[in-house]
Amino acid sequence: MENQNTELQSSFSGVKVHPNAFVDPSAELHDGVIISQGAIVGPNVIIGKGTEIGPNAVITGRTQLGIKNKVFPNVCIGLDPQDLKYKGAPTEVIIGDNNTFRECVTINKATDEGEKTIIGNNNLLMAYTHIGHNCELGNRIVLSNSVQVAGHVKVEDKAIIGGCLGIHQFVHIGYLAMIGGMTRVDRDVPPFCLAEGHPGRLRGLNRIGIKRSGLMENKDFDLKLLQSTWNLLFKSNNVIADALDMAIKCKLDLSSTKLCDFLKDSISKERRGPMPFIN
Repeated sequence: MENQNTELQSSFSGVKVHPNAFVDPSAELHDGVIISQGAIVGPNVIIGKGTEIGPNAVITGRTQLGIKNKVFPNVCIGLDPQDLKYKGAPTEVIIGDNNTFRECVTINKATDEGEKTIIGNNNLLMAYTHIGHNCELGNRIVLSNSVQVAGHVKVEDKAIIGGCLGIHQFVHIGYLAMIGGMTRVDRDVPPFCLAEGHPGRLRGLNRIGIKRSGLMENKDFDLKLLQSTWNLLFKSNNVIADALDMAIKCKLDLSSTKLCDFLKDSISKERRGPMPFIN
């Protein structure tokens, strides 16, 4: 094992592999990669420039990490899905750039041939977070400690998810949504919304998140219009399908359109439907 790692260091400029790590000869390590003590990097793994793999981490399967990711101790990426339907297909995990995976994060590969589990860029996954098979995470997302994400979940950009909670399979979390800690998330959370509770319920717009995002300085963003659209969809006496038809006929900006488009998909037969509002 020590000879193998010595050969790797001589083959890739700037790569640092601890003598007590194991790196398969077919792994692809780019310049600046650091593999720490006790880490295991399996065959078919590609690790981009400047990515650090912490002590006792396991990176295996058909897994690709982009540049400047930081993988903390005991993280496991690319292992088989926790899915009884899995039959050994060589599925993938694709991870972008500048992500941080804190201690004991687990990310499973997808279930069926040709499928992927995808993580975007600039995300923070805190300790003991689990990402199930076939999930898709966008960019600049924060998952707090012990968030358990079941299979086929989609989380859009800039969502913030509080700690110690579970997200049901096939749920979608919208752009800039905020979910409070210990919420039971078994329905879709629309973009720009604040959700909390057990069972989870919408509480209103994520106004603090909207202000911090810089959207208020965008001339094409109208908070009053977004609020009135939200009120029509969730606080009127109309069922959501009728309210959605009414909203779409109004003049909408990009944010209100994003909210309506999300809900239109959410109420389709293929989806779990939006989380209801609590009065």
